[in-house]
Amino acid sequence: MAASSVARSATTPLPRHVVSKPSHADHLPKTTLSFESRSGRRRIVLALASVRSDDNTGKIDGGGHRNLVGGASELKSALEDFPYDVVSKDLRALPRPLSSTHLSNPVSDGSRLRVAYQGVRGAYSESAAEKAYPNCEAVPCEQFDTAFEAVERWLVDRAVLPIENSLGGSIHRNYDLLLRHSLHIVGEVKLAVRHCLLANHGVEIEDLKRVLSHPQALAQCENTLTKLGLVREAMDDTAGAAKHVAFHKLKDTGAVASSTAAVIYGLQILAQDIQDDSDNVTRFLMLAREPIIPGTDKPFKTSIVFSLEEGPGVLFKALAVFALRQINLTKIESRPLRMQPLRASDDSNGGLSKYFDYLFYVDFEASMADQSAQNALRHLKEFATFLRVLGSYPMDTSMT
Repeated sequence: MAASSVARSATTPLPRHVVSKPSHADHLPKTTLSFESRSGRRRIVLALASVRSDDNTGKIDGGGHRNLVGGASELKSALEDFPYDVVSKDLRALPRPLSSTHLSNPVSDGSRLRVAYQGVRGAYSESAAEKAYPNCEAVPCEQFDTAFEAVERWLVDRAVLPIENSLGGSIHRNYDLLLRHSLHIVGEVKLAVRHCLLANHGVEIEDLKRVLSHPQALAQCENTLTKLGLVREAMDDTAGAAKHVAFHKLKDTGAVASSTAAVIYGLQILAQDIQDDSDNVTRFLMLAREPIIPGTDKPFKTSIVFSLEEGPGVLFKALAVFALRQINLTKIESRPLRMQPLRASDDSNGGLSKYFDYLFYVDFEASMADQSAQNALRHLKEFATFLRVLGSYPMDTSMT
């Protein structure tokens, strides 16, 4: 039942010989949801040094995504069959320091939204955070895990993290972290990525022997780097690679990073647009402590994760709940279930077979305010062993 990552998986009509009956959920009374928005906002200001590992109080979201709207109780009733289950985790360890800047000024003045991203200044994720939330206070984090925990512990209001790239594929680490943490997807943003080959001033391309960058960036520039004969070395992020080359004044080492990183760290650009394909786009997720109320006034996307029993046709049956209702799938990703990687089962020959246990992450083009989407998930829940809605949020219809 292993399923590889499939991009733009449009639903197709069921084969003629397959008889699939709609779920009884389609015969439930139709509910029309209308929402009349009114917002309230209170900013919670916390110093990093004062955060305790047992801080789990129910404060109001400082970024304003706990919207109190008319009709919210109706939507809650419609979604109560799909609880936001949280995988338990050890919260005793405090998150790592966000950055030296945050340590020296840990308290926000309350005038700007604080948005966490992974990397250092000049990272593509910083540009994505600023595109998602203009005029925000972008807060760098050392690791993806740190950004998740920064939001959970009220150090920041949001996080903007990459989830997939048009050349390099999915960022599997963030798929796993979505399930491990209790944050909700509240939006997406697409960013055109234009890689540059950077080096210290006075260094020529012929002088380079190796190049540093994030593994995804190195993979996206594989053809160019192979032609140059450079040894590739992975680092945590692109801008961090540029900073390392500049700080250590390396003469035989370059970095793959953005033109913004070149300006920030005083490097020269030896070559521009070195990615293998000019259409190099990274999709980022916007994460918050509270979900938003989905609407129908604009194109919406919903992200879910579920697991299934092992058996022939079970994945087909799961995806058919969307095809029956003409709901288009835009992404399906499978990830092995942690702590339970193998499942034993009797096969048809009387032997014992072992299977991987999988979680399936699916994005589909519909709002959870749509009756068809609600019925599809009710139908899926009839045979799914686990189901969680990660978020229902507006689609980013731009490409840069």
